[in-house]
Amino acid sequence: MRIIVSTLVLACAGLLAANAHAAPGQSGGISDDMDRLLASKGLLTQIDQVRQNVTNKASELVVNAMGFLGVPYRRGGNTVETGFDCSGFVRAMYEQSVGLLLPRRAEQQAAATEHIDKTELQPGDLVFFNTLRRAFSHVGIYIGNGKFIHSPKPGAGVRVESMSLRYWQSRFDGARRVTAAQAPETAPLAASISDTATLH
Repeated sequence: MRIIVSTLVLACAGLLAANAHAAPGQSGGISDDMDRLLASKGLLTQIDQVRQNVTNKASELVVNAMGFLGVPYRRGGNTVETGFDCSGFVRAMYEQSVGLLLPRRAEQQAAATEHIDKTELQPGDLVFFNTLRRAFSHVGIYIGNGKFIHSPKPGAGVRVESMSLRYWQSRFDGARRVTAAQAPETAPLAASISDTATLH
């Protein structure tokens, strides 16, 4: 029953989004009928709750990640005690903030997530870079305003950088969005969104 309700909520959210792009000045008709139907089923409230939950989880993820600024890089590291490599950092942030355990390597994360355009990036999405002459060899978490947080390299700590810097612009491999349904190798610890990590 929960699956049916969730599917219905997502389908209705899609219809609402489509109706939101109707021509200006259009009123009544399908949009009003849809609103009445959703309201009568109590689905408008559920859609708002789903939207708010996603926003809250992304905000929590970013705030949590910022708390680890300066933690040193360590190849293969995935805890604050050992230090982090880039994928270990992403994996730890998603596990702690969202409650899902994600793939360990950057390329696995890229394969397990939804490709989005760079213009669609939202806080909590993943950004991938080619830093080792192979695709998806580095990953970070987008935090908004063209910036991302990551664990960059030996001798450095977790830090925020701008994607507009020439180094990152020339190595950008793509953006990804993670959902619980897209990560078959993940083990859900709570019903939320998920994310991934990479190993240099």
